[in-house]
Amino acid sequence: MKYQSQSIAKLYFIAAIGLFVGQILFGVVMGLQYVMGDFLFPYIPFNVARMVHTNLLIVWLLFGFMGASYYLVPEEAERELYAPWLAKLMFWIFLVAGAATILGYLLVPYAELAKLTMNDLLPTMGREFLEQPTITKIGIVIVALSFLFNVGMTVLTGRKTVVTIVLLTGLTGLAVFFLFAFYNPVNIVLDKYFWWWVVHLWVEGVWELIMGAILAFVLIKITGVDREVIEKWLYIIIALTLISGIIGTGHHYFWIGAPGYWQWFGSIFSALEPIPFFVMTLFAFNMVNKRRREHPNKVATLWALGTAVMAFLGAGVWGFLHTLAPVNYYTHGTQITAAHGHMAFYGAYVMIVLTIISYSMPIMRGRTANGPKAQVMEMWSFWLMTVSMVFITLFLTGAGILQVYLQRYSDTPLGFMVVQDKIELFYWMREVSGVIFLIGLILYIMSFFVKHDDEVTA
Repeated sequence: MKYQSQSIAKLYFIAAIGLFVGQILFGVVMGLQYVMGDFLFPYIPFNVARMVHTNLLIVWLLFGFMGASYYLVPEEAERELYAPWLAKLMFWIFLVAGAATILGYLLVPYAELAKLTMNDLLPTMGREFLEQPTITKIGIVIVALSFLFNVGMTVLTGRKTVVTIVLLTGLTGLAVFFLFAFYNPVNIVLDKYFWWWVVHLWVEGVWELIMGAILAFVLIKITGVDREVIEKWLYIIIALTLISGIIGTGHHYFWIGAPGYWQWFGSIFSALEPIPFFVMTLFAFNMVNKRRREHPNKVATLWALGTAVMAFLGAGVWGFLHTLAPVNYYTHGTQITAAHGHMAFYGAYVMIVLTIISYSMPIMRGRTANGPKAQVMEMWSFWLMTVSMVFITLFLTGAGILQVYLQRYSDTPLGFMVVQDKIELFYWMREVSGVIFLIGLILYIMSFFVKHDDEVTA
């Protein structure tokens, strides 16, 4: 580790992994509730479990992005972090606010939570993924602005690289687009129209810039390929991402009452969205093939390659499967959407955070890489999580195809709950895969505690 302030990233990474475990536990609970409707009722109703599952995903990924930034920015900028004390203060504020919000979901009825947090003064609650009380949203903005100031000043007063500029652009977009979470119009079409400015433009826009920057940083470190070569690839990826992703927002406007031209714009531009992910896959494998050195951290290389492949499959291929308006007419809101969402989030964002943790955590603990035993255990965790996520996606896709046919396409469509009964087998198989995923995550955590004599020291 070159700079002392990089060690702050460790705090963020530990919190991220802890919250990740919570997210998966609630995912397993929800999976059981799909097939055993009264499981844990009334203590954890399905709507609460879903809220906790999705909110923990967002919060832990934000912790991961912040940790990644605090680790790579000082190294790229060739100077200590501008205000290490601010990074530590914001960590605790964000962690306490996040934990309090999750406890609020679990312990207080949602309507009561809205009253307690004085939502009536500035109503922002009640929308999917943006269920956080207004006071929490304000806290997120304060944390995000402090974080941006800290990272921005470090970049501006140090060496400027393409990696840090792309990262800073993505992080700025993350903060700016979150402000639309405060806009809650009475008209439901307007509400949905701008709601996607947070949800879509985060995950299919600015977050992709963050992912690209982190992936480029790790590949520079583990391959030794010339920075200029990696930077050219990065420029191409972000250009394709922004061109396709911004106008591709239109694929969410098909059926909400927006003008009809969005069916063309949404279909055409979102059909282009797999291209940057495909280029990212080519980029990762190209850089590893051209590597000038064999980095001892083999498992970080595996995570980096896995990120590119799974992001292309989840966000690219599974996104394309149901993005064209004539197809989406039947598939919208079915389990096909859930299949795409699971693999896309895992491939693009979960895996990139695990990649940077896998690369940087041994360095922050005083060695270049974990020893062979720890790396083998981590490779097992990689394959267990990744393969089980592939099966989760396949089972949800099977459930979705059957759901579309029985509920929407056949000459004698069946009711929603009748169809849910008929696709129950897919839900059981998804649940088993989810438990295996959890085992993989536990192995990932355990790999950092393996004690042995053959560690590769820095």
